Amino acid sequence: MAFTFFFRDLPVLEYAVEHTLKLALGRLRIKVWDAGCALGQEPYTLAILFAERMGDMGFNTLYLDATDYDSENNFGDIVTAAEYKSEELQRIPADIFGKYFETVADKPGYHKVIDRVRNRVFFKYNDLLKLQPVGSDYSLIVCKNVLLHFSYEQRIEVLKMYHRSLAPGGYFATENTQKIPQEIAHLFKQVAPDAQLFKKVG
Repeated sequence: MAFTFFFRDLPVLEYAVEHTLKLALGRLRIKVWDAGCALGQEPYTLAILFAERMGDMGFNTLYLDATDYDSENNFGDIVTAAEYKSEELQRIPADIFGKYFETVADKPGYHKVIDRVRNRVFFKYNDLLKLQPVGSDYSLIVCKNVLLHFSYEQRIEVLKMYHRSLAPGGYFATENTQKIPQEIAHLFKQVAPDAQLFKKVG
């Protein structure tokens, strides 16, 4: 699914970033996985939220893996370029927009994410249903607007994979319509009553 926009479901993402920073305080590397990143609006939103809360030195410890599987839509090229039509960026607060976006010299009507943020986001193609994570020891995994397209059994297996891929005490964020299946409810503890943000158990 390619439909999304910058700063979508902002309260959930803010909760996730705040909890992640408390968990990862003092670590040499903060690893985040945005699974199902589509055209990049969500991982760049996450990266900007981290940048707003971390100094330059701290922000350089962020490694954000952004993954999706639809190579036919050139997701990788779009996410890597981080260039978006200006009308798609209207929802971004003016102060954030001025700080983290710049005009594209040879593409009128486009703005791009500044290099400082773009260089912390690493795109990879990944089919979640193959159950092969792109890494491990993540402090945060975000998977929104993806699980609803899977069968109940598939969701269970993907969530098990996320649990294995999280660092001890790591966090998992998903869309508000999703619930953790009862069969694996013991693997996650909800940490925000008004958001689908969960902490790894065990």
